[in-house]
Amino acid sequence: MSIKIIPAIMSGGAGTRLWPLSTSSAPKQFHALATEKTMIQETAVRLSGAPFAPSIIICGRGHFEIADAQLAALDLRPQAIVLEPMARNTAAVAAVAALAGQHSDPDALVLMVPADHVITKPEVFREVILAAAETARERIVTFGIRPTHPETGFGYIEHGAELTPGIFEIKRFLEKPDLETATEYVRGGHHDWNAGIFLFSPKVMLEELNLYAPEVAAAAADAWQKAGRDGVTVNLDADSFIQAPSISIDYAVMEKTHRSAVIPCEIGWADVGGFAELWRLGAKDEAGNHARGKTILIDAKNCLIQNHGGPTVAVIGLDDVMVISTPSGVLVCPLDRAQDVKKAAEAAKALG
Repeated sequence: MSIKIIPAIMSGGAGTRLWPLSTSSAPKQFHALATEKTMIQETAVRLSGAPFAPSIIICGRGHFEIADAQLAALDLRPQAIVLEPMARNTAAVAAVAALAGQHSDPDALVLMVPADHVITKPEVFREVILAAAETARERIVTFGIRPTHPETGFGYIEHGAELTPGIFEIKRFLEKPDLETATEYVRGGHHDWNAGIFLFSPKVMLEELNLYAPEVAAAAADAWQKAGRDGVTVNLDADSFIQAPSISIDYAVMEKTHRSAVIPCEIGWADVGGFAELWRLGAKDEAGNHARGKTILIDAKNCLIQNHGGPTVAVIGLDDVMVISTPSGVLVCPLDRAQDVKKAAEAAKALG
């Protein structure tokens, strides 16, 4: 039987740890951070061509125009753009993705992926997806990233018994650990980073949502049924959608279901959750600096300097700092304080 996979691209993140580049009107997935294409463009390109059907984009109402324009610029026309009236977390998104996939082709599989991840080995990713397809007809398969180092910023998946070669039962999901625990995970070889990527049959996902998160399933189904439709645009009904509890798919279903599986993989994955990760991924000069835009660096080492359309940025005699200049604001911070950028984003929001 031929395999048809419908990518459901989740484009709902706020990206507050990448302020002032990422803003509420244009979050990080709409910026070119790792390549010359924006992150949502890279995701759509990666998931185009056989066995992938045209994608389904799930985003907030306020991001319709930017999402539509960026995909149109590459002539990547989605089969549907589903607009959320408000954010209700990934369980509701999974329900909508399953409903949209079922409407498109009930025999197809749905691949639910975030729009803002980096994958440097797209061909390997494609091979892993195909390897998981048969299991995904009966189970919700998630993709575990084999850890390259002890990471305290990611959740982990502990895998159990092998179901088929390379695909395992999920023993448990684990929250972000401390460094000692993360080191034990990496040494043990049974834990993978949780990338939040899922492959499933719409029927299976909806059955498990109805079993373990019936309020989410009911609200999403009602919002889908009452949605306004105009061409490829599906505008979910706000009164219905707001009734969905705001809960992640991990908490709502994956930690409870017996119909799950994980396939560990090495696909060059990175979650660009902050500027330190952007510096790590970026091309650097001989002094370890990664710079973009109109910049001047004198006696600077291991710096991240990005200028997005403002006056020239000059950095002299500084090491291990980042300077981000945008029309929305300017950020200056040590690289090792990158996780605190969210505080600045919140303060800027309070200032209006």
